[in-house]
Amino acid sequence: MDKIRIVGGNPLNGVIPISGAKNAALPLMISSLLCDDTLTLENVPRLRDVALLTQILSNHGLDYSVDGKRAGQDTMTGQTIHLNASNIVDTTAPYELVSKMRASFWVIGPLLARMHNARVSLPGGCAIGTRPVDFFIDGLKALGAEIDMDRGYVKAEAKGGLKGGRVVFPKVSVGATHTVMMAATLAKGESVIENAAREPEVTDLANCLIGMGAKIEGAGTDTIHIQGVDRLGAHRHPVIPDRIETGTYAMAVAMTGGEVTLEGARGDLLESALDILRQTGTEITETNMGLKIRRNGAGINPVDISTEPFPGFPTDLQAQFMALMTRSKGVSKITENIFENRFMHVQELARLGAKITMDGQVASIEGVETLRGAQVMATDLRASVSLVIAGLAAEGETTVSRVYHLDRGFERLEDKLSRCGAVIERISA
Repeated sequence: MDKIRIVGGNPLNGVIPISGAKNAALPLMISSLLCDDTLTLENVPRLRDVALLTQILSNHGLDYSVDGKRAGQDTMTGQTIHLNASNIVDTTAPYELVSKMRASFWVIGPLLARMHNARVSLPGGCAIGTRPVDFFIDGLKALGAEIDMDRGYVKAEAKGGLKGGRVVFPKVSVGATHTVMMAATLAKGESVIENAAREPEVTDLANCLIGMGAKIEGAGTDTIHIQGVDRLGAHRHPVIPDRIETGTYAMAVAMTGGEVTLEGARGDLLESALDILRQTGTEITETNMGLKIRRNGAGINPVDISTEPFPGFPTDLQAQFMALMTRSKGVSKITENIFENRFMHVQELARLGAKITMDGQVASIEGVETLRGAQVMATDLRASVSLVIAGLAAEGETTVSRVYHLDRGFERLEDKLSRCGAVIERISA
């Protein structure tokens, strides 16, 4: 099993290209099941989750191809994938595939909308808290689906097709918003989704669906209106830049010092996180290339945060921000409001010398003068990269094990950081 070895102490200087957003690419790929024409996605990141979802979609009969490398193309730029689901041969998503990645459960929406039936295993994914599928099921029922549970599978049927309806989520859910919005595009009549997720990835999916012929209004607000159409068609769509990768590298620069341009990054996708980062003393400037991040070596100011649905501070940056606060000049507090089990990185940061105390969903971090390298273990995707960030600033050598978590969400992380002066390498077991 691969590990990542880091020798800390070097500031970061240079350019880091920001990849396409994993959290946008996955629902975009799934939306290809809605039509019998080709959906072409540009700027798709080369990630383990993308490869796995391709395998899952292929199981339904989807054909795909990836554009080859062109002369002069940077290996860190995104790939272009062509997806064609003209011949869906199976509407079952089996346990052995769905259990590996939670987002693959979302195929239930497009399959039900287009084929009028689906049988999808209950999902798996990161162990960061309970994420029930009740919202998905209730939303699809509101569109006329009949749903039963059968030995770990969700069996859904819509004889004659889905019908427009009113869906009110009791709590904001990005995945449920994706799924119901996709399903509603082919439902008969108008559907309304209330208390919808407002994340940029939801808006990106809506824009793609509109390009395919869907009629959607209100994406990016808490109320989305969808007028069902008979069919969707071919479209070409670029994936938005990854706001979580952007925030992660910005916090790495804040942690180590230096100056890095995050090429292709968009500040409007994570304004709240950038505002918090500025409060720590980090300089952030928007340029024609993207975002320039700079810290001149002055101390890091402690800042309290609470994770919230968009446009609030994202839970997917909580672990990275905690790593940054371990070196602040004072005490900061982090309140996790999204997932109840997302502090598993605390004990690993403590191995590097961090001083963190817990009280339920609140972590108090007392900044220390020095972190010291140690052997640590990744527990989930975002936790793993927080350990990398801490290792970049720690004295001596840090080894991060179980880095397969990293490969799910960060494209060529070691290469991007080493180009900017980090001493970091992957060690194959």
